[in-house]
Amino acid sequence: MEEINNKRSKLIRNNIILSFFTKGWSAIILLLTVPITLSCLGDYKNGVWLTISSLLLWIENMDIGLGNGLRNTLAIHLAHNDIQKAKSVISSAYAMLILIMIPIAIVLFVLIKTYDTYVLFNVSTKIITNLDSLLIVTSLLVCTSFIFKLIGNFYMGLQLPAISNLLIVCGQTLTLCFTYLVYLSGSHSMMHIALANTLSPLIVYFTAYIYSFYYKYPHLRPSIKVVHLRQAKEVMGIGVKFFIIQISGVILFMSSNILISNLFTPSMVTPYQICFRYFSLLMAIFTVICMPYWTATTDAYERHDMEWIRMTTKRLDIMTLAIFICMMIMIACSDYIYSIWIGNNINIDMKLSISMATYVFILIYSERYSYIINGFGMLRLQLIFTIGAAIIFIPLAYLVVSWKHSIIWFVAVMCFVNIPGMIVNRIQFYKIINYQAKGIWSR
Repeated sequence: MEEINNKRSKLIRNNIILSFFTKGWSAIILLLTVPITLSCLGDYKNGVWLTISSLLLWIENMDIGLGNGLRNTLAIHLAHNDIQKAKSVISSAYAMLILIMIPIAIVLFVLIKTYDTYVLFNVSTKIITNLDSLLIVTSLLVCTSFIFKLIGNFYMGLQLPAISNLLIVCGQTLTLCFTYLVYLSGSHSMMHIALANTLSPLIVYFTAYIYSFYYKYPHLRPSIKVVHLRQAKEVMGIGVKFFIIQISGVILFMSSNILISNLFTPSMVTPYQICFRYFSLLMAIFTVICMPYWTATTDAYERHDMEWIRMTTKRLDIMTLAIFICMMIMIACSDYIYSIWIGNNINIDMKLSISMATYVFILIYSERYSYIINGFGMLRLQLIFTIGAAIIFIPLAYLVVSWKHSIIWFVAVMCFVNIPGMIVNRIQFYKIINYQAKGIWSR
């Protein structure tokens, strides 16, 4: 058991180190991409593109949780060294994902053709002339990309989340290169920016799929011959729970751009997103730390090694404290950083920075426990509180903003709806590791 513990801990360390390099590069890429895109599109068009991007992220969460379901079930079968079942699970997950994404693409096409998208996004037809075409092209590319994106969850199931992060950053790097080419061309077309952002990940994931299953892991290559309904149900059993949490998360987080565009103006999305991206750098760093623990926890739990899980708690507590200190420093330096990053064209209030930092830290503190709980597969309470937060978020946001027409109060609502889930995650985590979880706490 000690040898397995050492191997698991070493794998986590290696993943964290490599992920820090990739996430560090990713942060630089995102910092460079924002001003270039802003220069190409301007304040208004950039706000529209950010709003469309948030809608495209909805599509990425329409896999009914198959990605995370694959991640957990693959880790379980590999912990028991059952290669045949592992291959069947991978094949069944890909088959189900294809069956899901094709009708989603068709439905999106029909909706875009029949619905007035200019009303949905509160966009002027005089400024944006090809909104429908842009939405159709980007939606189809994202749907295709998402099928191949499952390769990232495959590597997570192998306890190699650093590889998944590497694929993401490769896509972001290619996006930056294409965006810079658009900037140099002088066309500054919104369609070209959209293609740069949606075609790049597809190229990377497709290449990774070919390399992984035809060279690195041919014994796990998906095959129609080993697609089984039973394995699909196994992935979907836990996957559906992840899916509901994902969709609730989409309503809570991704819909904010659309709400801001409608409650305020599309141009208000830009300062909101710049502020969020600035502070979410810390969330990206903490995710790098937590991500390897998810699948490692599944492995440890299957081997009945609760002591190893307790050991990781102290490390995560120290890291959370370090993140909090960094957050305070970032708030103090925010005005100076904004002026260097985006110049003085866009003004971001210090109150917005403080409220956004609070919101991001609530997510980080909740994530510190939820990633481990996800490894246990005990998702019932997360389901209840995430769904509850998603249900009250939109009406509460409309109510509060109509009362206090301020973006600060909008972010305050986001903080408020996430606090109960954060508290429950902490309580459930300690109940599980102390063998006190009973009833709903253990489901």
